[in-house]
Amino acid sequence: MASHLPLPKQIKDLLEGLLGRDVTLTPSAPFAPGPNAPASIAVYVDDSLRITSLVACDLKLSSYAGAALGLVPPGGAEAAVEAGGLTDTLAENLYEVLNIAASMFNAPGAEHLRLHELHPAGAPMPPMVRAQALTLGRREDVTLEIAGYGAGRLSIVMVA
Repeated sequence: MASHLPLPKQIKDLLEGLLGRDVTLTPSAPFAPGPNAPASIAVYVDDSLRITSLVACDLKLSSYAGAALGLVPPGGAEAAVEAGGLTDTLAENLYEVLNIAASMFNAPGAEHLRLHELHPAGAPMPPMVRAQALTLGRREDVTLEIAGYGAGRLSIVMVA
């Protein structure tokens, strides 16, 4: 049974509904997290705990999505971007966003996936997770702009 790669409209609709804000989505080049491009990476697993997919959000999107969910003022999100990592509150809020985002993978006939762990931007990143985020192939790369906050990049990467 294959995993479902969410479509851009699913991503936009989920975030708009969850954050209660307009979200503008545009296609982008593949996002490559690295030392000069901090990212939050969510790891999704199937029922046998096999890693099937990742969602990588650059530091800006990580901060803006976490802030928008928690009604943190935009200045709080910008401070996290300038500091180079998420606060505990922004990381917890982003975890909730990405936990709910698991629903995008769970299409009829596809295997059931769930969020296994989140590696927030600014925290040490396991090398294997970073390497998997660079996988080419079945992936969706977009830039998302959250009204009132700003724009950042998101990549959904299917690794199994």
